[in-house]
Amino acid sequence: MSSEALLTLTLVAALGAWFWHHLGVRQRALNYCRKVTHKEGVQLLDDSIIMTRMRPCRSPDSFFAFERTYQFEFSTRGDRRFLGWVVLNGVRLKQVELQPYSDDTLLQ
Repeated sequence: MSSEALLTLTLVAALGAWFWHHLGVRQRALNYCRKVTHKEGVQLLDDSIIMTRMRPCRSPDSFFAFERTYQFEFSTRGDRRFLGWVVLNGVRLKQVELQPYSDDTLLQ
């Protein structure tokens, strides 16, 4: 096997491993969203999240990690959408934030 083929194979394998890891982190973020919305008594809409930001940062576990911010939508009764965010530092939960919501705003 030539060195170029070996280098190409190594790069493809590294890219595949990073993508697989990213999917696992995304699933972990989705699970955090489900837990928070259940705890707050609201409904996670579309059962999906969107990564809105990824930047390098330091983590308590390692010198280098990625901080990922995922956005999701939730509702109190299903007729109005509110935004929420979950931030992961590496694979650890850093912050969960829900847009202010109230059932009283639906009556206006």
